[in-house]
Amino acid sequence: MVLVTAPAGEADGLGRALVAERLAACVNVVPGVRSIYRWQGEVKIDDEALLVIKTTEARLAGLTERVKALHSYELPEVLALPAVGGSEAYLGWLAGEVRA
Repeated sequence: MVLVTAPAGEADGLGRALVAERLAACVNVVPGVRSIYRWQGEVKIDDEALLVIKTTEARLAGLTERVKALHSYELPEVLALPAVGGSEAYLGWLAGEVRA
C-alpha cells in the first residue's frame, strides 16, 4: 500500500493513470485531507486529497517514478507500507491487475 498526497484537482487523474498503466490495481482518493508540514524552513498548511494506492512490491519502483513524473509537487510524498495480510482472493486479484 502506498500513500500519496496531491492537490484535489490532480488526484483523480493521477489515480486513473496509475491504474491504466497497471502500476496500481486500485487507488482510493480520500478528499478533504489537511496536511501540516515543514517545507524549506517554514510550516505550511495545505488542503489536499490522499491517494491510497494498492500495488505490489515488484511494481513499487515503477509506480514511484511515475508519480514523480506526473505530480505537480517538487517532492511528492510516496510512502510505501507493507501489507501483512488480507483476503487471499483480494491479494490474488491485486497481483493479477498489476502484472506488466
